[in-house]
Amino acid sequence: MPLSTTLKKKVIKEFQTVAGDTGSPEVQIALLTTRIDRLTEHLKMHIHDTHSRRGLLSMIAKRRRLINFLTKVDKKRSTEIEKKIGFDKKPLEKTEKVEKVAKAEKAAKAKKTTKTK
Repeated sequence: MPLSTTLKKKVIKEFQTVAGDTGSPEVQIALLTTRIDRLTEHLKMHIHDTHSRRGLLSMIAKRRRLINFLTKVDKKRSTEIEKKIGFDKKPLEKTEKVEKVAKAEKAAKAKKTTKTK
């Protein structure tokens, strides 16, 4: 889902480090976060849209790599952008645990159904 030009310009203006900056890690992270938020809302309504879900996971991974890069280069800038976009690592860990449990339950259920047949 592409962002509208007005929304994109607004996000760039808010997160740019100098005038005319469109490629700094801060701007890229902010744009990815905006796209991730919009796509997450889409996926809440359209649960079975696996192609969009794959794109979402790709964007999340790219944002994570950018944040890791920024952390290596300048820890202060990294923490500032994380606070500004509301990025928190702990909820991701909880989500991963929930997904692992759900996968294990699904596998166990599938195993039971194959045994009964």
